[in-house]
This record gives sequence, structure tokens and C-alpha cells, in this order.
Amino acid sequence: MGAIVAQLPEDPPPDDLVEVQGQVTSVSQLSDVQPTDWAFQALQSLVERYGCIAGYPDGTYKGDRAMTRYEFAAGLNACLQRVNELIASSVLDRVTRDDLALLQSLQEQFAAELAALSGRVETLEARTAELEANQFSTTTVFGGEAIFGFATAAGGDPPGSGDNHQAVLHYLLRLGTVSSFSGLDRLRIGFVAGNFDNRGLAGTFENPGFGDMALLSYQTDTDAKLFLDYLEYRFPAFNNRVVFTVRPVGFSLSNVLTANSPFFDNGRGAISRFGEANPIFKIGALEGGAGFDWLVFDKLRFQLAYGTRGTADATQGIGGSDHSALGMQLLLKPSANTLAGLTYINAYAANGRLDTLTGSFSADTSGLLDEPMQFNALGGSFQWRINRQITLATWGGVTLGESLGSDAYANTTTYSFSVGVSEPFGRQGDLFAFIFGQPPKLVAGRNLPLGEDEETSLHFETFYRFRVSDYLWVTPGVFVVTNPEHNANNDTIVIGVIRSTFLF
Repeated sequence: MGAIVAQLPEDPPPDDLVEVQGQVTSVSQLSDVQPTDWAFQALQSLVERYGCIAGYPDGTYKGDRAMTRYEFAAGLNACLQRVNELIASSVLDRVTRDDLALLQSLQEQFAAELAALSGRVETLEARTAELEANQFSTTTVFGGEAIFGFATAAGGDPPGSGDNHQAVLHYLLRLGTVSSFSGLDRLRIGFVAGNFDNRGLAGTFENPGFGDMALLSYQTDTDAKLFLDYLEYRFPAFNNRVVFTVRPVGFSLSNVLTANSPFFDNGRGAISRFGEANPIFKIGALEGGAGFDWLVFDKLRFQLAYGTRGTADATQGIGGSDHSALGMQLLLKPSANTLAGLTYINAYAANGRLDTLTGSFSADTSGLLDEPMQFNALGGSFQWRINRQITLATWGGVTLGESLGSDAYANTTTYSFSVGVSEPFGRQGDLFAFIFGQPPKLVAGRNLPLGEDEETSLHFETFYRFRVSDYLWVTPGVFVVTNPEHNANNDTIVIGVIRSTFLF
């Protein structure tokens, strides 16, 4: 009988492909319901007289789909509540005796299912009341995430050495509060601690490791001390079609620009830094910034973000910052199951270099290129949810770095393809994923100290996220990098990880 009960999403992430259509006010809103259908008049009556019909995200009713007795009972319960509202408001002319008799008969036939639904609602209300009574604040919610990762590596000698083959245990701790003053705005404050000494398996110049291609997704080093990670305020405007974000601490372009990747989550997504999302979203060693997300049409969004480093320094300010980045993105949603993105980024570094391994730029500490650089990056992304379980995703990008003090330039490319299978064995919350791609590679350049990349590194990654409970996930996984640093003289890297993620 199709969809009956209207539902509301619970503040989904910007790149969530699943949406729920609001209450239907006219049967003409349902594209698969025609005046010639046998049930057209019945649906029209339910919509126009009682308003207890809702459709699916693609504007259909799916009336030819089989439904369970519990699904029907849920729809019946919604209509009963609507009729009670009409009676309470004395709108008696819209509720006929025949309708009341039919509803009474249905109530008797579905008494068991309605009782079960009522019991679930009462249980939920009791739990909600208990949470409200014991919550941190009536306007502020406190929570956190703790990630513990056990990792080991093989191969890669060079670029690493035997000393870098030791198994390691790292952690990432996040604590934060979320407050709301109007119910629609969000004030978020977060703290972070981590213990990835010497950049973990990646290593440093003084302590060489496997290089940036060995970076893990949850990698953070604060010397095991708790620091302020971010300070952010979001609020809607223009009939809630535009959401503004201000983040003076801990800003990244991806705080505003949707990464459009199913694995962009440190604790429950990819296990490698490369597998998370297109590296161009991480361009810039930024500190503070702002931006907005504009729902232009139901199927089109425009996002803009700008960030700088050293904004708090009165001698530099926003306009004189030594690092800055401007990002713009169009998100197109052709259907309920697809999402495409086109991204452009323009960045500046007063003293920097293009990092061909991560696709970002940072202060030049090697002494190879001590001059101002301008960067332009273009990226594309696409997600396709084939069905409820299988999601295909791909992204690619090109970054051009040009010196403002000489005729040197560097051009890099990167791409990735992935497939994710949700609930592969019927377990809710489980995820199996496979990711393949090429980390950022220097494909052209001029007057570069180290020259172009002659070989090609390939990244292969697979992991299985196992849901233990609503608060604990365990993810074993492995990724392999051939020709690390795009150098055939370097041995293949194999990194295995077991990551445990606690939410509280």
C-alpha cells in the first residue's frame, strides 16, 4: 500500500543521500499515482480530508509494494491521531459516520499491532524523559569519541627501515559540547588528545618512516595532552535555505564543503588518510575561517568556504595572512540515490610547497622552495547508492602549484574508486568496503628540485566495520601501497590496523 506515515530526518549530514518527503497536501504530488488507478479516489480522500499520507523521497507512493501488518498499523495510527485532532477541533463535517465505523473496525482488527506500537511509544517517551532528567544541560549536550588503534607494518624498506616495523598502539580522544539557542542553530566546542609520536608509521625527516602514504585516518599528535580542537557556530537564514558556519579555531575547508565520500569518518570510515576523501579538501595549513551552504533548489546546493592562518595576529589580519584558501562547490542530486560534486579551490602560501603525497600545501621546511606559491585545484566526486546495501563512490582531482617568485610550477593528479556494502551478513551497522586509487602524483612541473614522479603508486584498501553496540565499533583492515612515494626503488608497504571506536 506504499508509504503512509510521514517521517522527519534527524539532522542528517550534508552528503546523506537519504531524504524523506514531507506531508503530502495533494495527490498530484505523487508521480506514480494516476487518475485512472483504482485507488486514486481513496488516496485523494485521505490526502484532502485527513492529511495522513506521505510519499517517498523521489515523489512516489509505491502503492504496488507489499507491506507488513505493522507498517499498516503505523499508518493507521497516524490517521487515527489526525481524526482525533479533527474531532477535538470540532471539524465534524470532515469526519463521517461511515469513516468512524470503518476506523473502529480497523482498530479492532489491528488491536494487537496498535498496542505494540503504543507500548513502544510509551517506552520511548519514558527513556526520553529519563535522558532529559539526567542530561548535562537543557540546552547543551556533552559527548565524546575514543579511538584506540593497533597497527603494524611490513615491507617498505625503503622508504622505511626495520625500526619502523614495530607494532604500535595509538589513541585519539575527542570531547565536545553541542548547544542550541533557537533549536536550529549549533554552538560546538571540541577538545582533542592523541599520541602519534613522530607521525606514527609515516615518520619525520629526523626519524624516517614509510612516508605520507602510510598516514592513518585517525592520526593526531598532541603529546598526549588535551587541547582545544575547534570552536564553531552554525545558524540558518533566509527561510532556513542557507546555513552559515563560523569557525575561528580548527577550521578546514571540509567543515563547509561536503566531502561527498561514504568513508569520511575517522572512527567509522576509512582506516587510511588517503581513503577518507579527496585530498584537495585538506589543502591549506589553516586556523580560522567561515562559509555558507545554500540550498539553491531541492536538487542543487552551492557551498563556499574561506580560511586563513594567523587571523588572530593584528599585524597580519585576514587579508595579510601567510596562508589562505578559498573553496567553492556545487552539489547536484539528480535522484534520491545519487549525489555529484564539482569543487574548485584557490589557495596561497607565502612560504610553502606543494605536498604531492597528501595533495595539500604547508610551510616549506626543507629549504628547497622558499618562495610564495599560488595553488589552484579542481575536483569532482560522485556517489551512487545502487540499493539499500551497495554504494559506489569515486572522486578525482588536479592541483596546480605555481611560484610567484620564479617560473617553477608543479601539477599533480589523484583519483579513487570504492565500493561499500552495508550489512553484508544482515547485521545492522556493519560495513564492508574496498577502496582503490592513486595518491596525488606529480605529473608535470618545471624547475623542481626533486623532479617529476616517474613511477605510479597505487593504493589498495579493505576493511570491515563490525558493530558491537550503538556505542562500540571494531574495524579490522589492511591497506597496501605499491611504489611508495611514486618511486619504484621503494618496497611495497603493507599496513594492518585494528581500530576500536567508542562513542559516549
